[in-house]
Amino acid sequence: MGNRAGGRRSGPKCIAIVGPFASGKTTLLEAILARTGAIPRQNPVSSGNTVSDHSAEARAHAMSVEATVATTEFMGDEFTFIDCPGSIEFAFEAEPVLAGCDIAVVVAEADEKKIPALQLIMRKLDDLGVPRILFLNKVDKAIAGVRETLKMLQPTSSVPLLLRQIPLRKDGVVIGSIDLALERAYIYREYAESEVAEIPGDDKAREIEARFSMLETLADHDDQLMEQLLEEIEPPKDAVFDDLAADLRAGTVTPVLIGTAEKGNGVLRLLKTIRHDAPDIEATRKRLGAPSGSTTVVQVMKTIHTPHGGKLSVSRILSGQINDGTELFLPDGNSAKVSGIYRMLGKDQSKLTTAKVGETVALGKLDEVRTGQTLTSAKGGIKPLADLAPPQPVFAFALRPKERKDDVKMSAAIQRLAEEDPSLSLRHNQDSAETVLSGHGEMHLRVVRERLEGKNQIPVEGHAPAVPYRETIRKSVQQRGRHKKQSGGHGQFGDVVLEIKPLPRGTGFQFTDTITGGVVPKTYIQSVETGARDYLKCGPLGFPVVDVAVNLSDGSYHSVDSSDMAFQMAAKLAMKEGMATCSPVLLEPVMKVEIVTPSDATARIIALIPQRRGQILGYDARADWPGWDVVEATMPQAEIGDLIIELRSATAGVASYRASFDHMAELTGRLADDVMNANGKAA
Repeated sequence: MGNRAGGRRSGPKCIAIVGPFASGKTTLLEAILARTGAIPRQNPVSSGNTVSDHSAEARAHAMSVEATVATTEFMGDEFTFIDCPGSIEFAFEAEPVLAGCDIAVVVAEADEKKIPALQLIMRKLDDLGVPRILFLNKVDKAIAGVRETLKMLQPTSSVPLLLRQIPLRKDGVVIGSIDLALERAYIYREYAESEVAEIPGDDKAREIEARFSMLETLADHDDQLMEQLLEEIEPPKDAVFDDLAADLRAGTVTPVLIGTAEKGNGVLRLLKTIRHDAPDIEATRKRLGAPSGSTTVVQVMKTIHTPHGGKLSVSRILSGQINDGTELFLPDGNSAKVSGIYRMLGKDQSKLTTAKVGETVALGKLDEVRTGQTLTSAKGGIKPLADLAPPQPVFAFALRPKERKDDVKMSAAIQRLAEEDPSLSLRHNQDSAETVLSGHGEMHLRVVRERLEGKNQIPVEGHAPAVPYRETIRKSVQQRGRHKKQSGGHGQFGDVVLEIKPLPRGTGFQFTDTITGGVVPKTYIQSVETGARDYLKCGPLGFPVVDVAVNLSDGSYHSVDSSDMAFQMAAKLAMKEGMATCSPVLLEPVMKVEIVTPSDATARIIALIPQRRGQILGYDARADWPGWDVVEATMPQAEIGDLIIELRSATAGVASYRASFDHMAELTGRLADDVMNANGKAA
């Protein structure tokens, strides 16, 4: 008998359900909840009545847009399943969940187009060290055989995909499965437990071959099993199960189970595998580096703002326990008291008096707490156990309420939305006076806008953010500016001669003076610089001016009427008249863009770059990412606004990019005219 796994791990478990978009994650959760009795029946996703479809946005777009938490019981154990969105635009929802879960169930199907999306998910699980089971869904609709499908999917996984079941067919139709560990057949029944049966004689050879392949993979980590296989000794079933559990927990294999979630098929075997083989809270605590013992440690996985219950922090109890009123310390040393403990089933909550180690619950009224933080009962707090760094935003729009009176209300609502979704970012652009909301795709921000207008009743307007155009000059000029005004009493007098010259790109603004003989007193030279700088905020083309040198070379003053303000005005006049004759030219920001894409779409990506006035710098294979490339290019910022839409359209929704400022470039001709006309200036 093997004892590598050390037996079944009892106690509450937390399981993340992840997978590509439309692979059947929500359907699987619905099937699990129905099979465990948490809901009376399994509702199809098309009905809009599933546990995960509790938001208007999810129903409107027929897709999960946020993680859904549902706790149920199975054979005396408490399981919390968290259904994570499959779209890359909402992928960050999964990261804080994966940090605190024990295991992930990856839902996949025999669809070659979804392999890049699956690879992104498997790579994230690798990075976080999360063990996983792959549930091969929709086997009743698959054309290819299961083993052929696994060969297709294997490149997405850094460890072997270990087939634990094979389909049982009759007249070409999948009617059940054969469990390779139990050596037993199961006949599917819709929405009910499968019927146990003997393996049909015609399928026995196929089962023996598939079982031997499974045992060979397990033997890579078990010398005793290897010897038994070499000597053609049948290993004991309990030793095989021990190896399966040990290798799953160690992350050295990814067991593959099959089924059809839509009909509830294969769900019971999945639940039993989780119950017997999945790691427990002790392994998760070790993976995170969390302290053990009586001290309470809590990992916050999600934030929810409910209409009536206020803020809820969905949290995993890593050690200790939580009671209503427990004081928890944040990483900054501040503390907050728990006001309400709830078990979650989608939007429904049931109140608890206490939460013990391993449980996943929602904690009420922790107003200062944020998703991803680690809380503790120890004074002073501890550093966060998970490093949650949202990816760089790839889509943005400028947002404003349709009615000015909603300004404050909108800001507060966006702040709440950003607490629920830390991948949102909000900034105020001082140049354009715009409030810019950034996220991970057009759909991502569309959902935010719908929540503002629906959930928060704030009508808003959105448009593409302003591009920070600048202008500069090509020629030098010497210009006099004189400000003289007499209106009784002290007048105003300032007189300057400015030399205005272009500077190399990226130099900025330089001010000097070559005044001799005190024709402009030193006390007023700073005022001349202030006046020149003030003018440069809006040049002759209507944009801030850069890369210009101004030298004060001459001028005059009046002992009574000269003042700081008079010399500022004189400098502005000289700048206004002189700049118009310096051949002003518009500048646009050009970005360095790094696009990551599946290799089979690289040619399409390269073709679209010139269409957006971009220049290709090169492309190469993405390091340690088989089947992916990195394309580097430069592209005007004005062309990047909706770039992500086209990239994802060309790559089945998985491409992304990073952009950083590279340089300013001259913009002339019709495009420059369009920019200036849109800004209210004629060319």
